[in-house]
Amino acid sequence: MTIRVFRNARLLTMDPALGDLEHGDLIVEGDRILDVGANLRAPEGAETVDATDRIILPGFVDTHRHMWQGLLRGIAPAHTFPQYMDNILGDFGPAMTPHDLYTGNLLSARAALASGITTIQDISNIQDAPAHTDALVTALQESGIRAVFGYGKSFPDILAHGTVLPADTRRVRGRLLADPEALVTMALVAEGGSDEAERANAALARELDVPISRHFSDRFSAAHLRDIGALLPGTTFIHGNGLSAEELAVIADSGGSLSVSPAIEMIMGHGYPMIAPALARPGLTVSLSADVEVTVSADMFTQLRAAYQAGRHAQHSNGASTGVTVHDILRMATLDGARSLGLADRTGSLTPGKQADLLILRADQPDVAPVHDPYSTVVLQMDRSHVETVMVAGREHVHSGRPVADSSELLNDARRTAHRLDRTGISARSGRGQTDGYGSRNS
Repeated sequence: MTIRVFRNARLLTMDPALGDLEHGDLIVEGDRILDVGANLRAPEGAETVDATDRIILPGFVDTHRHMWQGLLRGIAPAHTFPQYMDNILGDFGPAMTPHDLYTGNLLSARAALASGITTIQDISNIQDAPAHTDALVTALQESGIRAVFGYGKSFPDILAHGTVLPADTRRVRGRLLADPEALVTMALVAEGGSDEAERANAALARELDVPISRHFSDRFSAAHLRDIGALLPGTTFIHGNGLSAEELAVIADSGGSLSVSPAIEMIMGHGYPMIAPALARPGLTVSLSADVEVTVSADMFTQLRAAYQAGRHAQHSNGASTGVTVHDILRMATLDGARSLGLADRTGSLTPGKQADLLILRADQPDVAPVHDPYSTVVLQMDRSHVETVMVAGREHVHSGRPVADSSELLNDARRTAHRLDRTGISARSGRGQTDGYGSRNS
């Protein structure tokens, strides 16, 4: 079993009991973190890695991304939410073959890994047939990323008919959760659209023993779900712009969490990101997510900055003397993301015994050195170019700043699909209605 000792690094453990080390050592044995400390004794036969001028932290956790849309990156820079529903979900979604979905998911996963995201929740709102589902899951498994596959149906279906999730979820659950150590696990995206459907989907989640994630809806608020018996402990609510203190309290008291996508929320018009009020609510776990690559960059550095800017702006607007810190924002992107997904026993901090999901960042570059506050450096100064090593369960996906996987054929697949969509005219329709007003808060 390979043992690696990373020497003399700046360690941001995100573990409250361990704190941070300015000149620390980290030992990885196989897929696990063996030890963290200063001047650690190296086990016999260990490989030593000089990590001077490096910042080592847990890999980022993205708690909400529609990964199949990696195939459509940048196609909708000015869409409002109604336009996204109409064009991306209404036009592009039905045109996707299982192979297209495989390509989109794998492309999105590899991009996430290349930018330091080691755990992701795929809010997969395109389960049109078992073949689609299998293609999406296979891509996640082949990528090597730690993922929660959020089985869901498309919004147009839910809004038009209400949706009770199908029996095929049981088959998928059996495939994904047969191995308790598997990197890809499962959740339900339980957005039924009616009280009856919501109760049925909650019952299904209880039966399968999987968590629920859902986009926030005024009609199906946490309080309403509680009142009809459909609010499960640990539910991840997505967006939630403009939520009242009372609604935040219901989510917190249920053991739920809030996933905020600050960049997309400001561009698509969902409302102001709930960074400051959510962080101010005691007991509420708040995480970060990219949402849709059709509009925003899906790296976590983009979300870190957008979240900090939104939180500080809200603080200044309210005249508060204290508020959101860079430490808060980095915790949202690591440990609290893992807590939101129920994975904090495996990842989210550099805690001995957890799996070795690591991000190593170069801090010896002219654009980031000298480092006075490593949290400020990561949140406000760094970007993808500083990513040197990315590891999931001890397996390297980025080495010396370069992705390990060869994506040449994957990119050829993506180009062929883009060409096909251009020929059908769907891509051309993606630019319509750019000047319409903002619509619904949900995406």
